[in-house]
Amino acid sequence: MNQSNANTTIAEIDMLQATTPVKILIVDDRDENLVSLESIIEGPGRSIFKADSGKAALALALEHEFAIALLDVQMPEMDGFELARYLKANDNTKDSAIIFVTALSKEEKYTLQGFQEGAVDYLHKPLNINIVKAKVSIFERLYLQRLAMKESATNLARINKQLDEFVYIVSHDLKAPLRGIASLSSFLEDELGTGINDESKELLGLIKSRTTRMQSLIDGILKYSRLSNSKADVEEVDVKELLHAIIDLIAPPDHFKFEIPDTLPVLQTEKVKLHEVFQNLISNGIKYNNNEKGCIKIHYRNEDGTHHFGVEDNGVGIKPEHQDKIWGIFQTLQPKDKAESTGVGLTIVKKLVEQQGGEVTIQSTFGSGSTFWFVWGKSI
Repeated sequence: MNQSNANTTIAEIDMLQATTPVKILIVDDRDENLVSLESIIEGPGRSIFKADSGKAALALALEHEFAIALLDVQMPEMDGFELARYLKANDNTKDSAIIFVTALSKEEKYTLQGFQEGAVDYLHKPLNINIVKAKVSIFERLYLQRLAMKESATNLARINKQLDEFVYIVSHDLKAPLRGIASLSSFLEDELGTGINDESKELLGLIKSRTTRMQSLIDGILKYSRLSNSKADVEEVDVKELLHAIIDLIAPPDHFKFEIPDTLPVLQTEKVKLHEVFQNLISNGIKYNNNEKGCIKIHYRNEDGTHHFGVEDNGVGIKPEHQDKIWGIFQTLQPKDKAESTGVGLTIVKKLVEQQGGEVTIQSTFGSGSTFWFVWGKSI
């Protein structure tokens, strides 16, 4: 965690401490012990609840979420160990920090039993006031930290949803005028007919190509947003069949040949995302290839249950100084007036592969083609 994030978390915890009452449950069958323990741990921002039996404690647990529960071990009818089991089974108190307060021997068997029942710590009688205060403060802080993290996660999910909606709305609104510009350009070109001079024809061509590129960029943003933030269905995927389906969908030029291994795995995975990765890499291998005989080779190896795929082309290749640049969104090595490249495809590939816990790398020699390797999950 960097210093900025740490400071934010501390600020959030301090704010929660000032605004959120921390509920603490103390349970003991002797009133004098309840009063004594309450006097030690009471303080600003804390609400102390007392129970003189396990049954009374469970009744309170049904109504309140306790940050900390201090339980006497030796009680009639229901001892502290049994009470701890019930508290851990209750939704309100399953995450409570349980601290046993006991006069029992410090022998290992008693300590182990307490931890097996879900305790996080022990306090031994006679109580050391400073130790009691310190331990309660620590677990109070941990509770507030958990609340702050939960609140941050909720806020982050809400913000991500709003961003997705924003991207969709903005993209939709941007595409409408672009369609108008494209239509007007075509209309103007038709109206001018054969009377159009070379300069005007070139300008109209630039308008049309850049409009098309902008539309592709918007589509890429939408795809990036949807694929990278969504969870697709997991299904059985025959990788060999998937590759043939992708090639049929792309409909490559006749001078391209494909080499696909006979043995490829059948995976339990998110098919739509694996499809997107292969389609982007194969499409790039075709797009950036000016050879009279284009070739795409698929490679595969399994290393300790991890799937390694490679997509090799014999295209133009990428210079070493540009190989890091290609993963950034909107980064393209083509001139900006070229409509074919949006600079989004490889960003999507990187994002989807990393979602699976893998990584994508490139091996390329300028003028001799490229091989993109990516790791896709584990065998199931």
